[in-house]
Amino acid sequence: MLNAFYALKGKYADKKKLADEAIYLERNLCQEAGGWQDQIAASFGGFNRINFNADGYEVQPVIISPERKRQLNKNLMMFFTGFTRFSSDVQKANATGKQDKTAQLKEMLALVDDAERVLTDKNADLDDFGRMLDHTWKLKRQTGAAVSTNSIDELYARGIAAGALGGKLLGAGGGGFLVFYVQPDRQDSVRWAMRDLMHIPFEFEDGGTRVIHYTPEVYEPKMN
Repeated sequence: MLNAFYALKGKYADKKKLADEAIYLERNLCQEAGGWQDQIAASFGGFNRINFNADGYEVQPVIISPERKRQLNKNLMMFFTGFTRFSSDVQKANATGKQDKTAQLKEMLALVDDAERVLTDKNADLDDFGRMLDHTWKLKRQTGAAVSTNSIDELYARGIAAGALGGKLLGAGGGGFLVFYVQPDRQDSVRWAMRDLMHIPFEFEDGGTRVIHYTPEVYEPKMN
């Protein structure tokens, strides 16, 4: 039992080290503006809650049943908007805004507990997660002028009108990938409404970053 505990603790430390190094590379060496969550999510993999605090962050796995997780995966549809942008440029543009974003950010934070409850409580209506996506996306749009554009707003409205319960842009905003939560019986309608965009099926990933192949750089002189 102790061996398993120490193995998990060591695995957590390794993944955290990788995430920390990725954050340092981007924020300090490359001087890129942006958040930390992408580096952490890519390093750890799986379903996690990331709690940020004054000392850094901690990653807590979200325990969700395999069946519920599969259903959530089936209910999510991802499309490429066709618009590309640098995340750091979006972050900088939003940071220059003069509006106070405190109320929106606090409400988004408060919704984290509700979203986790919907995912983990087998008696909760999973569709509520989709409705929360709609609500949080509307809140996020209020946090910066660069989060969305008229074209993206039009795409989002088209998806909702076709039957999606909610959705959001992935990442900082301004372009990239748009994800909708859609009940199975409405997915054909949404796919048709978004027919001008590339539909990208995906599956949740559990393992996080790992080395697939490594060849050490060792020089061995030839013997005469």
